[in-house]
Amino acid sequence: MSDRLPPLTAMRAFDAAARHMSFAKAAEELNVTPAALSFQIKSLEEHLGQPLFRRLNRAVELTEAGRTLAPGVEDAFQTLTSSWRATRRLHDTTTLNVTAGPAFTAKWMAPRLYQFAQEHPEIDLRFIASLRMMDFNRDEVDVAIRFGYGPDAEYFAIPLANEWVTPVMTPDLAERFPTPESLTKAPLIFDDSINFLDPPCDWPAWFRAVGISYIPTHGPRFSQADHAVDAALAGVGIVLGRRALVVKDLFEGRLVARYGIALSTKAHFRFVCPKGAENRPHIKALRDWILAEIEKTTSVSEGLTIIPAEDVAP
Repeated sequence: MSDRLPPLTAMRAFDAAARHMSFAKAAEELNVTPAALSFQIKSLEEHLGQPLFRRLNRAVELTEAGRTLAPGVEDAFQTLTSSWRATRRLHDTTTLNVTAGPAFTAKWMAPRLYQFAQEHPEIDLRFIASLRMMDFNRDEVDVAIRFGYGPDAEYFAIPLANEWVTPVMTPDLAERFPTPESLTKAPLIFDDSINFLDPPCDWPAWFRAVGISYIPTHGPRFSQADHAVDAALAGVGIVLGRRALVVKDLFEGRLVARYGIALSTKAHFRFVCPKGAENRPHIKALRDWILAEIEKTTSVSEGLTIIPAEDVAP
């Protein structure tokens, strides 16, 4: 039996029919007539020397040969499509697709996008706010901003800033609760999105850092960090704010970090892209701009004593 591959059009017809288990739906997807699709599959079967489908009255089903062939053909077309998209993007210097978590997108990127657009009008920045780990090629993503531990050995990755958490609140609440001890009577907000951190950077850990034995249990809980910060901005209570998500509000005075003690996390935000893509003009422009923006607000860490979370782990 020859290893010579059959025509790509016949393989495409088989892939569509195997996924839909319908010649009519496959023909519709490929924008051909059912007769044309049937002819392509018949030629593939003749090339192979055995049937790939059993033709039933109103349906089709894969034969053993069809079931063997279908997964590899589907994977091959997905790989080919991904490679084509990646190659096409090499010459696209006007569109930049960025994925970041919803909280980082809402609290760090969105308020600054106007400035980036002013500095780089030639770049069309498109955001995918998601925590799902994406494939750069399959999902047509150029850059990912991710929070966690890494490592990112297979990619180009740089940390964006040292991350810490500290209680933040409105200036009015800061007047009502002037000391760490007073927080045991304060309305506290819980950001459950940081529960994965190890060692913990939660309220009990922060109270241990300031020498107070207190485990709060009551208060509104949010699964999304930006919602917790929004609640603090509305005066609902006091939240352990992550640096990247509260830095702008601290810098501009909408929130206050009153107590001078922060917990550093081992997790951090990273700028991630495929290796070799980091110096493509529009990717480098975004990276340099983000780092410059971070540098503008480094003063929010001044006056804070930053304690490693592992130093106060239970």
